[in-house]
Amino acid sequence: MTQSSSLGGNTRLPDEFTHSAQGTSLRRILGLPALVFFGLVYMVPLTIFTTYGVVTEMTGGRTALAYVVTLAAMIFTALSYSYMVRRYPIAGSAYSYSSLSFGPGAGFLTGWCLLLDYLFLPMINYLVIGIFLNIAFPEVPAWVFVVGFIGLVTALNILGISSVSGMSNLIVTAQLVFVLVFLAMAGKSLMDGPIDFMAPLMGDGSQPGLAPIMAGAAVLCLSFLGFDAVSTLAEEARDPRRDIPRAIVITTLSAGVLFFVLAAIAQLVFPGSTFKDADAAANEVMLAAGGQFLAAFFTAAYVAGAAGSALASQASVSRILYSMGRDGILPRRLFGTLSARFMTPTVAILVVSLVSLLAVVIDLATLASMISFGALVAFSAVNLAVIRTYLFDGRPRQPGDLLRYGLVPLVGFGLIAWLWTSLSGLTLMLGLAWFALGLAYLALQTRGFRRPAPRVQFSDHP
Repeated sequence: MTQSSSLGGNTRLPDEFTHSAQGTSLRRILGLPALVFFGLVYMVPLTIFTTYGVVTEMTGGRTALAYVVTLAAMIFTALSYSYMVRRYPIAGSAYSYSSLSFGPGAGFLTGWCLLLDYLFLPMINYLVIGIFLNIAFPEVPAWVFVVGFIGLVTALNILGISSVSGMSNLIVTAQLVFVLVFLAMAGKSLMDGPIDFMAPLMGDGSQPGLAPIMAGAAVLCLSFLGFDAVSTLAEEARDPRRDIPRAIVITTLSAGVLFFVLAAIAQLVFPGSTFKDADAAANEVMLAAGGQFLAAFFTAAYVAGAAGSALASQASVSRILYSMGRDGILPRRLFGTLSARFMTPTVAILVVSLVSLLAVVIDLATLASMISFGALVAFSAVNLAVIRTYLFDGRPRQPGDLLRYGLVPLVGFGLIAWLWTSLSGLTLMLGLAWFALGLAYLALQTRGFRRPAPRVQFSDHP
């Protein structure tokens, strides 16, 4: 592994960054706005309504407050991601950072758990698309929509990151238009009576105490999956050391504020924590805020957002698989190659598409459980990687460095660990089973840990 003396600074990289292991490179075409939009579309601004009913019942009407707790944990972790991508502007996200900080074995296990996050996020989006479009067009089976959207998203990803970026911009714009319409119509409906502005924070008293808030905050981690995905585009950003860290923090803060506002307004429009169907609580909120028009508008915008999230999440996971294949941890001939024509990891993209077909048969609860486990593993690993990388590299440090690279990631790790305690037993069981499977694969690859695992190699020279 080679590093230049400019790693800690903001030196601009060459137009084509090359991974030193294989001499392969991705195209650097993304600026700061495109990176922020990519993160936002990955997170889906309307994703709040996916779990709104469940979390509202869980917290006794305090979903907005649960978002504050989640944002507090996420912003510290987002800063940790920004520090790591400034040091290592390469694809691979938490996998690469753990490999370079703690060794290839720890990196593989982190990447293996991270795959739960990225591999299953496209599936959730395809599953939701099938459900909503089947409701709108009941004569067409849900699986037809699932397979059709998998094909469309796969084609766009193979064509290249510029097509993903362009589609992301369009979808985020459409969702922001819906948000403005929702806020306007909700505001108009609230003018007809008294408003209890403390209700989103105090709740209805049905679930008192801090424990329900923490349980809800653990579920809401899913809403923030996206700021970390920005780091996977480090080799396709024009200036990754400057723009990727900024995009990560901007995406996290913007989404957190938006989620809080939407949750608070939804609670004011539809007070209490009881719904006819918690999974479809968004429809009840929309009908209360703007009638049938807003409910139909929401369905269209939500399906578009789910498609955009599938587009972005498939782009991210394919690059993680490419990075792991390029390092030889996964079969290099399959995953560590780029299309000669499109310069995209075509094989990795197709593998993700095949896995996504499970959306036809798997249920939402199982998917959500697996994603929560993978996300929290990755977040924990990156916070610890900052401490290891910046404070234990043998270089002299200033007091400010101890605050930036010690206290910030330590607080982030502590908050994430707190959320760990709120995961369900099913989540922990499935996650640990996946971790054990990855450990067995690593043992096979290293002949019983007698050989070192392939190492991430990094250089900022082509």
